[in-house]
Amino acid sequence: MVRAAHDLNEDRSSLLGSHQLDELSSHLGEAFPLGATPGIEGVNFSIFCKNGTEVHLLFFDQIDDLNPSRKIKLDGRLNRTYNYWHIFIKNLKPGQLYGYQIDGPHEPFIGQSFDPDKILLDPYAKAVAVPAGYERGAIAAKGKANCPSMKSVVVDCACYDWEGDKRLRRPFAKTIIYEMHVGGFTKHPTANIKVSKRGTYAGLVEKIPYLVDLGINAVELLPVYQFDEQDAPNGLINYWGYAPVSFFAPHQGYSSSASPQGVLDEFRDMVKALHAAGIEVILDVVYNHTAEGGKGGPALSFRGIDNSVYYLLEKDFSFSNYSGCGNTLNANQSIVRRLIMDSLHFWVTEMHVDGFRFDLASVLSRGENGVPIENPPILWDIESDPALAGVKLIAEAWDAAGLYQVGVFIGDSWKEWNGKFRDDIRRFLRGDEGTLSQMVTRLIGSPDIYDHKEREPEQSINFVTCHDGFTLHDLVSYEQKYNEDNREQNRDGSNDNLSWNGGVEGETDDPAISVFRKKQIRNFLLLTVLSVGTPMISMGDELRRTQRGNNNAYCQDNETSWFDWNLLEKNGDLFRFVKFLIEGRLLRDMANPQFSMSLNQLLKTAEVRWHGIRLDQPDWSNHSHSIAFYVRSLAISGLKNERRKSRSFLF
Repeated sequence: MVRAAHDLNEDRSSLLGSHQLDELSSHLGEAFPLGATPGIEGVNFSIFCKNGTEVHLLFFDQIDDLNPSRKIKLDGRLNRTYNYWHIFIKNLKPGQLYGYQIDGPHEPFIGQSFDPDKILLDPYAKAVAVPAGYERGAIAAKGKANCPSMKSVVVDCACYDWEGDKRLRRPFAKTIIYEMHVGGFTKHPTANIKVSKRGTYAGLVEKIPYLVDLGINAVELLPVYQFDEQDAPNGLINYWGYAPVSFFAPHQGYSSSASPQGVLDEFRDMVKALHAAGIEVILDVVYNHTAEGGKGGPALSFRGIDNSVYYLLEKDFSFSNYSGCGNTLNANQSIVRRLIMDSLHFWVTEMHVDGFRFDLASVLSRGENGVPIENPPILWDIESDPALAGVKLIAEAWDAAGLYQVGVFIGDSWKEWNGKFRDDIRRFLRGDEGTLSQMVTRLIGSPDIYDHKEREPEQSINFVTCHDGFTLHDLVSYEQKYNEDNREQNRDGSNDNLSWNGGVEGETDDPAISVFRKKQIRNFLLLTVLSVGTPMISMGDELRRTQRGNNNAYCQDNETSWFDWNLLEKNGDLFRFVKFLIEGRLLRDMANPQFSMSLNQLLKTAEVRWHGIRLDQPDWSNHSHSIAFYVRSLAISGLKNERRKSRSFLF
């Protein structure tokens, strides 16, 4: 419905107060774009709410304010077009703190949870301010205005100078991924970074020379969307960040700037600096759940705006929990699909990121009844979107409810974390019987998983460790988890780690075991970096970072999880070994183009000879633990008489 512009000052006088009308005036505004959009004359606000009956826009003067300084009621007859509530506030400037209060039916038995007292974040806000007195538990218990709440902030995304920066568009065939935590990378006192910048985007910039020296050319950052740090049990901190409250705003806690606009710009400074060093930026994104949790969780945004639209609900209208975190986003609902797509567009166009790793991506294949569907709309939206063409898309192709889609994840653009690579390599190096064939299959690009789709070798993201689980040092040092510091009586974290300590549990001074562990670490790294596929190394594994046996350090924002820079001197030999492996891999792939072919092409255009402990006598029995091979290229060169060009490579 189209309406003519109409001044609403008189309708708002009782809410704004007459002394403020000279500063601000309000007009109908527009439904598009969603969020808070600054312009020359003011700011347009638009928010989706289908089932709400009353919407108030709130303005705050200070981050810690309990109550708004201005409260504007949106008229359902004038400020609503279809299910979008909108208003234009003249003379308003970037930097303004705001939020919403929304009323409607509070009927949990039909999935509605409206509460007019709760202050809600704008789902499309590009910046979020967190008050010093924010208490997640108090908001969940009370939900009243006398609890300090997070606030959305109006920012101007157009006022940044990218200085010609562009996405790097490096093919997966030439990519070495380094999974890392923005805060933990420089938060340790040994990082030798100015205190105000430790644990920040700016701090990471100071350590770019280390990444360049190591040889990696892509960083995969654990979640950097604004998340709720208090979304952790027993008074601990959510360190990893898998608790989003916004899909647009960079996490304030990773910035050295106190200004919301400064947070946005500091993130972009980091991206620009990484690109200048030849390093791509991949974001670990969480579109499967939010920090609002399940029953009894706080209404921070989506739950209070339109609970039954944003979340999957069971038949009794309780929250579906395919994420293992209390709720599940209704990703294939049209409004949520638009939210996800708009978020991805924002990070690519406005923040210049190069790719995304989708946490629990299989959740996105579930329909509105929670059942996996053959052609999930949101996944095809992402796959076919022109703004995302050439952007790296990586799926964690499983969810917390048992859906496992490694090898069958939809589409042609998606690469996948290969959990079978991790497990089979661990079993082989642990010495399990009957694991040689599986290890070799992973080594050559997992054709049993990917060959049926004629996928390229880089379909498989090869890793043996990641943020979730043991570090590589701990994998060869502990057979049991030690998660007591998480205050859950060691019940959390996986019990099936496929690890082997070499004969002594934990740290040891035994020289024989120490030598064995060093050898095992090198074996793991060798197989990860040189296997066919795209390798991923976890932060600190190149220096034997330890979590002292904690395999679920999501709530340990301390030296358990931080990168100890003293290890560079202590374990510099391992650093040099990894650097050598990376250099060797890149040289191998330049010299042998067949490693970038599809798996079928690779097997058809190369001669592979296998050896055991004797030349040309491989032992494929269940008791075998040794294998060797070499590959000779049979690719046709452009030489006269179509002579074959031969090159050898030995793993």
